[in-house]
Amino acid sequence: MKGLKPPAPFLLLLPAIVVLAVVVVVPLLLSLYSSFTPFRLTKPETFFVFIGLRNYLSILANTDFWWAFGRTVLLLTIALNLEMLLGLGLAMLVEKATRGQRILRTLMMFPMMFSPILVGFQFKFMFNDNIGLVNNALQSLGITRDAIPWLIEGHLAFIAISVAEIWSSTAIFAILILAGLLAMPKEPIEAARVDGCTPWQTFRYVTWPFVMPFAYIAMTIRSLDVARAYDIVKIMTDGGPAGRTELLWTLVARTAYSDGRMGMANAMAYFSILLSIAFTVYFFNKLAAARTQIGAEW
Repeated sequence: MKGLKPPAPFLLLLPAIVVLAVVVVVPLLLSLYSSFTPFRLTKPETFFVFIGLRNYLSILANTDFWWAFGRTVLLLTIALNLEMLLGLGLAMLVEKATRGQRILRTLMMFPMMFSPILVGFQFKFMFNDNIGLVNNALQSLGITRDAIPWLIEGHLAFIAISVAEIWSSTAIFAILILAGLLAMPKEPIEAARVDGCTPWQTFRYVTWPFVMPFAYIAMTIRSLDVARAYDIVKIMTDGGPAGRTELLWTLVARTAYSDGRMGMANAMAYFSILLSIAFTVYFFNKLAAARTQIGAEW
């Protein structure tokens, strides 16, 4: 029986393995199983009724799900592109600063210190019809006479949510791109200037290819965040008005807890995970290609 004694590393890791199994693996397996059942919170016995792929087939014909899916992809596209452009601009400005760069880096990270729930409350107040900072500023400047219903009209509410997401997470792009700029050797830039390249050509063909992998890392992180966006939308609009800002995970939560259809909600959740996986694979491929290009050129 001596030979059957588990090795010491396994015994040391065993408590962590047990905790992970209980906290992560078991709930995941139960949620996956329940996605193949008509499980309702009000009818616990339905957890043991197996219906196969019926929930997943229902999702394919569910227009509300596809509208939420489309809005999530739209928010992801808008947020990632604008955050990258703004983050790139901030990083380049901070990198050029000769004094107070540490203070600027700290200030740049300030929005990341707020929780998404607090950001949601912040922007809900700012875009309020009557007492909101945005409407008061626009009316004081004479740009509009009447209050704009930012959180009541569907398209405007989506814009308000996008602004909140972009404000809270642009710093991720700025910090990672700034790290790339600070790590970049100066000789290629000096050589480009000696060869007569314009500032745009230097950026386009020298600077940007080097910092591109850092931007793709930020995109990977943010794509996972936006694909499961919930807190800010829940606080600002709760998916309204009339479901015009309903995203994937607000729909999943509503289906699970308001309607009590936990089996259907879990099926939606696992279907939604495919979106996160798709974007992660896409950006990892882009990251690998950018690293290969840098290795070949530098």
